[in-house]
Amino acid sequence: MSGAQLRVPPARQGPGPAPAALVDALALSLARRGSGVLPGDRLSPGVGSGTELAQLRPYQIGDDVRQIDPAASARTGVPHVRLQVPERILTTWLIYDRSASMAFGTADRLKSDVAEGVAGVVARAATRHGGRLAVLTAGGTSRMLAPRGGPHAKIGLRRLLEEGVVVDGVPDRGLAPVLHRCGRVARQPGLVVVVSDFRGELDWQRAMRALGARHRVLAVEIRDPREERLEPAGRLSLVDPETGELLEVDTSRRGLRDRFEAAAAVERAGVAAAVRRAAAVHVVLSTRGDWLRALGRALR
Repeated sequence: MSGAQLRVPPARQGPGPAPAALVDALALSLARRGSGVLPGDRLSPGVGSGTELAQLRPYQIGDDVRQIDPAASARTGVPHVRLQVPERILTTWLIYDRSASMAFGTADRLKSDVAEGVAGVVARAATRHGGRLAVLTAGGTSRMLAPRGGPHAKIGLRRLLEEGVVVDGVPDRGLAPVLHRCGRVARQPGLVVVVSDFRGELDWQRAMRALGARHRVLAVEIRDPREERLEPAGRLSLVDPETGELLEVDTSRRGLRDRFEAAAAVERAGVAAAVRRAAAVHVVLSTRGDWLRALGRALR
């Protein structure tokens, strides 16, 4: 995506303080809760050097003599070798929504600020114990960072986050194409973390269900209080950042505020139901309060 289609939101606050000890604890919780296993605990379909026993069989010419099992050889009187399963590195796929709506925020920070913090925790969890991180962006033209481990993965993610979010009015194809793409390129089972506000149509639910059939999926939904209820602030001119549509409303009307709150509740319930049908873990964070501790409570 060209730089002209991205911008750093003027009101950007950043994710806020992130104590290293708390981030490390969250990274461990994320790896366990999201994937169910840590690198080294998952068996590979192949055999070779590793820590898990795959087969114990009689020695054959050409076998590595270092793999001879003394106990089995002494018990049977015939040399036996141990074939082991190699440890497989776990790859975490981060789907990061940087659509224009992520630049919205009326509380302590913007939705994109919270998303940036969550992405940092995911990167920390992904690269623990030699794991790898891959990134796909949603919003505007999608970008992909191939799976990488160690500091290179974190540096690539940091550069991507510093590009900001999509500018208002740029066509947005939504999450569905990015989820489909992730399903095509993520061939080995792993952890998929989707960080988004999940605004708009629910056309992504089939793609998320397909991902959930092969991977562990964690859906992190980021909300702002003003998206759930309106305050009586008089007449307002509202602009949809992704379509540019202008709407004028009179927020002093109680009926309008009630209908808005009811519609928002239905929309959020729809997102929760779609995530649940995909067998994904659903975490809801807000731009108000300490998102880091809220994430920790949700991952207990």
